[in-house]
Amino acid sequence: MEGITDRLVDFATGYGLQVIGAILILIIGRIVASGVRRLLRKGLTARGTDPAIVGFTSGIAYYLVLVFSVIAILSNFGIETASLVAVLGAAGFAIGFALQGSLSNFAAGIMLLVFRPYRIGDYVDIAGTAGTVKEMAIFTTTLMTPDNVKIMVPNGKIFGDTIKNVTAEDTRRVDMVVGIGYGSSIEKAVGAIQSVLQADERVLKEPAPQIAVAELADSSVNLVVRPWVKTSDYWGVKFDVTRRIKETLDQQDIEIPFPQVTVHQVKS
Repeated sequence: MEGITDRLVDFATGYGLQVIGAILILIIGRIVASGVRRLLRKGLTARGTDPAIVGFTSGIAYYLVLVFSVIAILSNFGIETASLVAVLGAAGFAIGFALQGSLSNFAAGIMLLVFRPYRIGDYVDIAGTAGTVKEMAIFTTTLMTPDNVKIMVPNGKIFGDTIKNVTAEDTRRVDMVVGIGYGSSIEKAVGAIQSVLQADERVLKEPAPQIAVAELADSSVNLVVRPWVKTSDYWGVKFDVTRRIKETLDQQDIEIPFPQVTVHQVKS
């Protein structure tokens, strides 16, 4: 019994302070980690940072402080931390190589959240897919197509490709082509189209609509019609104006020709 008691006393004397120190380091580390996370959230939120970035950044800072606390605890017990860090680094490299596709999406997601080429509610054309942005996550972006199909696009493909944000600006130009017959009056056709545009209140006065001869095609004289509208009115104006131009040209007997080929027969 005396021998066991002596050993317990020696153990308590030799390691007691280290255990107490480790507990204190862990407690202080958690307090500091929570404080850092709270300060980051408060500061980033005050600057209007995206909630996804706020949560991700504050979470990374919290766990980094905890990792340093664990390393400090191991060092307190005399464990060689350099070797441990090397092993963790090698393990991290192996995991990163195995998950390189996911990590690529992760990195691209961070860049998209930072640079914000589009926002929730924008209509975009990204990675060959068009739709309204419903959700922006770290690994994927969720789109809803006009026919209500949900599509999840990996962020790696988005950031490495062209991003077309259709609704980024308040106004858009509607581009239409109207073909009239070679025997029809260009001036009369332009006047008819102008009357249609002027009658539609959704067509903006500035910039002024453009109507011009664009091409002398095989079967028609093609006029470009380019009114400016609010982005939200784009499709409504395009559909309505196209119909009204057709009806107005018919009323004024301005020919909208079908594709045709003229054959000249030469008598020998």
